[in-house]
Amino acid sequence: MQQRANEIIVGKQHQLKLATACLIAGGHLLIDDVPGMGKTTLAHTLARLFGLEFSRVQFTSDLLPADILGVSVFEGADTGFVYHPGPVFSQLVLADEVNRASPKTQSALLEAMEEGQVTIDGVTRTLPAPFFVIATQNPGEQVGTFPLPESQLDRFMMRLELGYPSAAAELDLLAGRSRRSMLEELSPVGQAEQLVAVQRQVELINTSEALLRYVLDLIRATRASTELRDGLSPRAGLALKRAAQAWAYMDARDYVLPEDVQAVFAAVVAHRLRTADRRPLSAEAVLGIVEHVAIP
Repeated sequence: MQQRANEIIVGKQHQLKLATACLIAGGHLLIDDVPGMGKTTLAHTLARLFGLEFSRVQFTSDLLPADILGVSVFEGADTGFVYHPGPVFSQLVLADEVNRASPKTQSALLEAMEEGQVTIDGVTRTLPAPFFVIATQNPGEQVGTFPLPESQLDRFMMRLELGYPSAAAELDLLAGRSRRSMLEELSPVGQAEQLVAVQRQVELINTSEALLRYVLDLIRATRASTELRDGLSPRAGLALKRAAQAWAYMDARDYVLPEDVQAVFAAVVAHRLRTADRRPLSAEAVLGIVEHVAIP
C-alpha cells in the first residue's frame, strides 16, 4: 500500500507513513503548509486506498456550523422537519484551510472529532466508522486566518508539514502524469470494515511497563521544562502511545519499541507545545526532549 501511495505523493515516504499511522491509530491529522504542496492529494490518496467515503469542505470566513454538520429543513405539514446530513457524515473528511473559518465553525468540526457524534435539534447522530479528519491550514501569517488555539490543536493526534520536494522528486513530478488521472486509476487495497478491524488490532499491540514508563518520562520532561509554557496533557500521552502502536503495527511487530515512540514523537507533540514566550517549538527543541530522556 505504501508503495502505491509513494507513486502519487513523490518523495514524502516518511510523511505518508506517519499519515497512515495516524489513520490506523484512530486519530485525526493536521497538515500545516503553504498551498500547492500536495495536502489535498494526500487526503484523496488515503481515501482511495482504504475505500473510504470522502468529502471535502472548503473552509471560508462565511462558513457556518450547519454547512458542516447538516440542517433540518421544513418539508411540508405532513412531513415536518427533515434532517439533511452535512459533509461531516463521511468516513474521511478533508477540512481544507481550516484556519480560514471563524472559531465558532472550527469548534463545530472539532467537537465532532472529539465525540464521534453530532447533536442537531436535540437529536444525537453517530458519525460513521471509521471517521478520520484531515485538516489543512495555511501559515498563520497569511491574510484572513484564524489560528487554532492550543485546546483545539490538542484534538489532532498528529501534525505534519510536507515541505518542498527534493530536486529529484520534483523532476519526477514534472515528468510524470497528472496526479488526478493517477488517482482515478488507483484501486482500493481494502475496505472500511477492514480498516476498523486494523484499528482494533492496533489497540492490542503490546506495550510493556518499561515502554509505558518511557512514554511517561517523555511527557513529564515537558512539564518540568522551564523553557516551555505548558507541558503535555494526558491526552497527548495517550496519543503518543497509540501512534507508537500503529508504527509498530506497520513494521509488522506485535510489540512497541522505544524507537517507535521516537519515530512519531515530533509529529504527535510539536503542535501541542509552546515556548515560554508562546512561540512554536523548533524541531531542534523537540529533538532535545528525546535526547535528554533515558531509553529503558
